Order: sequence, then C-alpha cells, then structure tokens
Amino acid sequence: MTKSNLKTLIALHCMLMIYSMSGICSKLAARQIFLSAKFCLYYGIIILLLGFYAIGWQQIIKRIPLTTAFANKAVTVVWGIVWGRMFFQESITLGKIVGAILVVAGVALFAESDEKKVTEGANDE
Repeated sequence: MTKSNLKTLIALHCMLMIYSMSGICSKLAARQIFLSAKFCLYYGIIILLLGFYAIGWQQIIKRIPLTTAFANKAVTVVWGIVWGRMFFQESITLGKIVGAILVVAGVALFAESDEKKVTEGANDE
C-alpha cells in the first residue's frame, strides 16, 4: 500500500466518522418537539454534516476504487456502537461486539483481496 493510498483510507475513515455523527443528531432531534428550535438546530447540523460528507466522499472515490470505499462504509456500524455508548449510555453487548468484529474482519478481508487483485493485475502487464 502506498503512502498516498494510506492517506486516502485515513481520509475515508474520517469521512465515515463524520457521516456516522449525523446519526447522533438524528437521535437527538427525534427527542425534540417537531419544528422546535432544538429540532431545527439538530436537523440543520445533520444537513451540514451530510453535505460535508458528500463533498469528501466524492473526493475520496476519485482516488480509490468504489468497491473499496463502499466496503469500508460498513465500519459506520462500529462508530454507531461508540456513539451510542458515549452520548446515549447504551450498553455494549456481546452481540454488538461480535457484530462489530465481523464487520471489521469483512472489511479487512475485502481490502486484502482487493489489494491482491491490484498486485496481480500489475504483474500481468
């Protein structure tokens, strides 16, 4: 993996973390009275976060294969668990941990197989 690809993957995961933060605001907005000031504030933050994410996502998929970017998007499950614990005192159960491990393992396996395909394709030329 090149230094440039590593930077792109780190940027991707930062974007995915930002994307997952919209879930925090969604849950907070759901607790408010419809169209109250706090409700509108939370939804405004959601729109800002998703707009920032959309711009970042477009920049990232210019630099890495779309399949790789989408495979990594699954780690938002992990961020959901982290945010649930931090902001809403949700419990972290064994099932959630096993699920998160499976998601991360799936992303790692996909990334490894994708890298092998790229390496084999370069050797064929």
